[in-house]
Amino acid sequence: MKKISLLILGILISTTSCKKVKKETEETTEEVKEVVEEVKSDESKKIKVTLEPKSNSNVKGSVVFTETNGTVKMVAVFEGLSEGEHAIHLHEKADCSADDATSSGGHWNPTFKDHGKWGVESGYHKGDIGNFTADANGNGTLTFSTDEWCIGCGDETKDILGKAVIVHQGADDFTSQPSGAAGARVSCGGVIQ
Repeated sequence: MKKISLLILGILISTTSCKKVKKETEETTEEVKEVVEEVKSDESKKIKVTLEPKSNSNVKGSVVFTETNGTVKMVAVFEGLSEGEHAIHLHEKADCSADDATSSGGHWNPTFKDHGKWGVESGYHKGDIGNFTADANGNGTLTFSTDEWCIGCGDETKDILGKAVIVHQGADDFTSQPSGAAGARVSCGGVIQ
């Protein structure tokens, strides 16, 4: 009888112990899942866009967009430009099929603001990036960051997918409506994934 009682006691302890281990394992698994989800939400998204010459220019380049923790960083490198200042904008459509890139539409302006300088209180288009300078060899670079854009988030007031990057012949004056009087579109690339 003593052996049977000990055996039953052993089974009960074992069952209780297994249930406790199973519960702890489930809790740990849930914690790991939560951490993995947090890591996934902080992962970087990256898109590289190649720009081709337009309007009988030789301007080409590349732009890399990287989104990390809710901020999109844009790094652009160009060659074949005339020396001086050039405007760069995001346009409505990732369509560079026209010889003069007019197929890309106007500046991307999902919030229906007037054209202006980025960050100015009076307003600006979400595509109004600004100007950059090309050196005597025709090379230019630009780095730009904002939390007002996203890559593939589906928010039509922030999502840059389906837009075009346009480089203009001249500088943006930040006041002329609706485009800043920046001249011909000399290079175009579509932001697609």
